[in-house]
Amino acid sequence: MSSRSTSAIDDGPVEAMSWDEAIARVTAPGERFETTEVVIDGVNQTVFAGGPPTLRHLFASWPTRGDALFLVYEDERRSFSEVADEVAALGAALVGRYGVAQGDRVAIAMRNLPEWVIAFAAITSVGAVSVSLNGWWTADELAYGLDDSGATVLVADEDRVDRTRAACARLGVATIGVRLPSDAPPPDGVDRWEDVVVAGGELPEIEVRPGDDATILYTSGTTGRPKGAVSTHRAVLQAIMAFACRSVVQRLRRPDEAAVAAALPPVFILVVPLFHVTGGVAVLLSCAAGGYPLVMMGKWSPERALELIERERVTNFVGVPTQSWDLMECPRFAEFDTSSLVSVGGGGAPAPPTLVARVEAGFRRGRPSIGYGMTETNAFGPQNSGRDYVTHPTSTGRSLPTMPVEVRDPDGTALAAGEQGEIWMKGPHLIRGYWNRPDATAEAIVDGWLRTGDIGRIDAEGFVYVEDRAKDLVLRAGENVSCAEVEAAIYEHPDVYEAAVFGLPHERLGEEVAVAVLPRAGVTIDPDGLRAHVGRTLASFKVPSRVVIVDEPLPRNAAGKILKRDLRESVAGEADSAP
Repeated sequence: MSSRSTSAIDDGPVEAMSWDEAIARVTAPGERFETTEVVIDGVNQTVFAGGPPTLRHLFASWPTRGDALFLVYEDERRSFSEVADEVAALGAALVGRYGVAQGDRVAIAMRNLPEWVIAFAAITSVGAVSVSLNGWWTADELAYGLDDSGATVLVADEDRVDRTRAACARLGVATIGVRLPSDAPPPDGVDRWEDVVVAGGELPEIEVRPGDDATILYTSGTTGRPKGAVSTHRAVLQAIMAFACRSVVQRLRRPDEAAVAAALPPVFILVVPLFHVTGGVAVLLSCAAGGYPLVMMGKWSPERALELIERERVTNFVGVPTQSWDLMECPRFAEFDTSSLVSVGGGGAPAPPTLVARVEAGFRRGRPSIGYGMTETNAFGPQNSGRDYVTHPTSTGRSLPTMPVEVRDPDGTALAAGEQGEIWMKGPHLIRGYWNRPDATAEAIVDGWLRTGDIGRIDAEGFVYVEDRAKDLVLRAGENVSCAEVEAAIYEHPDVYEAAVFGLPHERLGEEVAVAVLPRAGVTIDPDGLRAHVGRTLASFKVPSRVVIVDEPLPRNAAGKILKRDLRESVAGEADSAP
């Protein structure tokens, strides 16, 4: 149990609590985060009893916030009520103009823009399913996402409108173009946003239920093409409640840290894409639910982020560790006032202990933080922050009662504290499954428990440590890269005889994509040429940054499986090379 201390918070002193005491306090009957037991899809779950039942209910609260600032993008500023008006207008158009019905999929493909937020809220408010397409995808990848999801309407910015013309024509997908050039007519089959979102439109009266599908986010797996992870309204909102609950728990445990945070009104900066679960759920929806301003960045730039942090008095920086590193490495870092920051961190990849210490020392108020969530958990998972993170810099933190976490052996048996095995998670915020992929769903979710594919341990205090990966993935700056998908592209090169893709440690990115290639007899392969070949069909973040050309067969075990761990160790210190 922690030692006792008092610190002034809000209207009076608050006595510091242990982890268990704080959890018991905030989840008790009658409290905001009261928990109860319910059965969801045949599985008993611990859930938060309160909160909005659907995203439609959440967004319906925006008009009551009136002129309070919500979205900041460059020199544009929108209040909650202004955003709510545009949501109603787009919702009316989706139903009345495009015939969108409950359960229909409507895709979004654009960089971070206010229209992304408006589209998401409108789609889910009329009972349709928001399909978040990766804005970095190539035309081929975007076509796959539209086809796989069965989207009937696409909302896209100029660049993604151009990339999706052939696919939308082939699939019959109507398109709403965002911020298209005003000096030229829109492409065939594309309606301008300003012609569709007409002031005065009213949101149709539609009953949306907690168990209805709300979102599809694509996540790379181990078998090639990304899978569409499907979440219900309940799952998304239970995750948002969990984030808020965790903040209150930490406040009760660390009143001194909470007093610092309480000195400034919360302002978040969006430095990760909205099509990722961190940006679209953890950041956007936390602001949407809490009534906080969200400062949007269309493209990541450390110097621009520092300018916005100073200008808007940003308090919360939530990104991948790469971005915290970039922020502090910016040559002009010391020129900007970052004293408003109280939390600097995020998730999506492990953070080196040196970065944790550097964040702790580099900001006047800002404390380091990290979360271990994923698309399948709607970004929520064990979290670590402040003093706990400084004292446990290699841990992703502890979880809440709504999310039990276990470490299990290959037979699925739970292991004791300190023993290493696969990390399993359970909770009402998990996805319900993968879109049209029952086999993949059954493999990943067993009796309500998600098999993360990560190897780790849990200590006696409940701190979770992620130590390895069982899945054949590379985690590059928060992006899951499927080794199988990249290998498939590489094998399309006519001179490749054998190839294996794997991750290598990288100080800034966490991991970088590497490949070992054995050419066909009598030919040579140029690493840059191979990269260009892969880049023609896959997004740039999937293109190997390290290419090693070998002159003998890749190492395999007795079953014929390539030993990627051996390759990783043997090429870790090599640059692009040829025999």
